[in-house]
Amino acid sequence: MTDDLSQVNTASPALEANPTANSAEAEAAAKAAKAQAAAEREAAHLKEHPEHRVKSFVIRAGRMTTAQTKALEELSPKYLVDVSSLEKLDCAAIFGREAPLVVEIGFGMGKSFVEMAQKDPLRNYLGIEVHPPGVGACMLLIEELGLTNVRVIKYDAFEVLTKCLGPESIDILQIFFPDPWPKARHHKRRLVNDSFLALVTPLLKHGGEIRMATDWENYAEQMLECLERAPELHNTAPNGGYLPRPEWRPLTKFEQRGERLGHGVWDLVFARD
Repeated sequence: MTDDLSQVNTASPALEANPTANSAEAEAAAKAAKAQAAAEREAAHLKEHPEHRVKSFVIRAGRMTTAQTKALEELSPKYLVDVSSLEKLDCAAIFGREAPLVVEIGFGMGKSFVEMAQKDPLRNYLGIEVHPPGVGACMLLIEELGLTNVRVIKYDAFEVLTKCLGPESIDILQIFFPDPWPKARHHKRRLVNDSFLALVTPLLKHGGEIRMATDWENYAEQMLECLERAPELHNTAPNGGYLPRPEWRPLTKFEQRGERLGHGVWDLVFARD
């Protein structure tokens, strides 16, 4: 009997300490659940009322080269997907085959996007970009390389994601070097936030990945915080946090210049449970 009482008494301090720890954990879990619920409500509201959204991009006037203009005129029937009706996309019909789908938001001039597609012929690559010079330049590269697994969309990515792509339709979603909107008053325009992740996570297949990279540390921290809060996503980095640049993501000239100047780049890969 003495031994039993001794064991109970010895464990008592730990038992007394647990309520505080459990309370803190419960409070953190409740806070995270509340934030996620708010993000899901915001995502649902924006899906129903896209006119209320703060856009993450501004279409700036840019000079189109003769080649880019010609590409938009002549190559669009071959590579540009018309989503003006905002109907669900039939990717098997668009690509002429069934294959895993990679979607990239904001491919810029398309060089690294097309390079990834060239090295990964077993997947279909669908790029979304709003800037005409980039769309024209990307189609020129596709034509030059004779690729059949790449298509592009010149439209607002938010509309495409909410209207044209269905649940569990994406194997990999890529967002590389999105506009950082560096001024604090513009942070609300950043693409990656809680409501954005609540919107896109259901589009990922289970086991599918969302891949991001940025050269703005402050934005990288925001991305990581939002991704860690998303309930159905988990970090693929062995020790959590960021990854070294993956081999599958090409090193851009912009990055090379940044490296010479001592600028950092932060890569993140999260997968859906």
